Amino acid sequence: MPTDLIIPAWVDRKEYPFAPHTFHHSNGRIHYVDEGHGPVLLFVHGTPDWSFGFRHLIKAFSSTHRCVAVDHLAFGLSDKPSKADYTVAAHARRLQDLIDHLGLKDLTLVVTDFGGGIGLQHALTHPENVRRIVLYNTWLWDLMPDKRFRRPTAIMKSRLGRFLYLRMGFSVNVMMPNGYGDRKKLGKATHAHYRRALPDAASRAATFACVQEIKNAGPYWQAQWERVVRLRSIPTLLCWGMKDRFFPPDLLDRWKQALPQAMVRTFPEAGHFVHEEAGDALIKEMQEFLS
Repeated sequence: MPTDLIIPAWVDRKEYPFAPHTFHHSNGRIHYVDEGHGPVLLFVHGTPDWSFGFRHLIKAFSSTHRCVAVDHLAFGLSDKPSKADYTVAAHARRLQDLIDHLGLKDLTLVVTDFGGGIGLQHALTHPENVRRIVLYNTWLWDLMPDKRFRRPTAIMKSRLGRFLYLRMGFSVNVMMPNGYGDRKKLGKATHAHYRRALPDAASRAATFACVQEIKNAGPYWQAQWERVVRLRSIPTLLCWGMKDRFFPPDLLDRWKQALPQAMVRTFPEAGHFVHEEAGDALIKEMQEFLS
């Protein structure tokens, strides 16, 4: 097996022109982007996303910032070991290992989807090392009391759910398009970069684990939420795609109550994947916030 990861031929190098970097973790090789110089922006994706989704933001900010975007283990261009620990807590530990490995200091976290539970663990544990936070369409509490999440999760824990996620690529083939405010914005070429990163059942273990974690990691989520007050001292930009079918605007209201000091910006026509659907608008809001 080669010691370093390479960019596969199916990646459009005009869209994703970044040099590959490899973090040799004990769980497997983790790919990450490391572009530019200056204050650190650390991008933390969810499922079935990977660093490709942040390409517009990296291009926009790498002239003024050091942009680091990780592919969680079994996502994107990282290794996909069949028996690794794919709990949210394990992803958070590996992210912390990467932060330590790169010596990232005084950073700004940009988190979305499962990236909230993964990335904000660093802010809760090391608030002194986080200069700012940008978060959108994510959560940090136990979702099981909410029947909107409890019912679908029960289905996904069944044999049918296992078949859909592992054999049919449900996460990227069905959930991702349905997450868009306007499905037409998910072009075939863009969608292919997510589908080809998860080409078969063996490569989809982490996406299936994520949907299990919505229920299984309830105590983990809640333990983080009970410490959310620690984030109030960190300047925060709350953004939200208002046509998100999975994370509707009332979740934003909960964030606003928890972080009353935060700057709030909404994107009326965007769904769950704001960085893909409203990249230019998100960049503009982030530029204002970071300045």
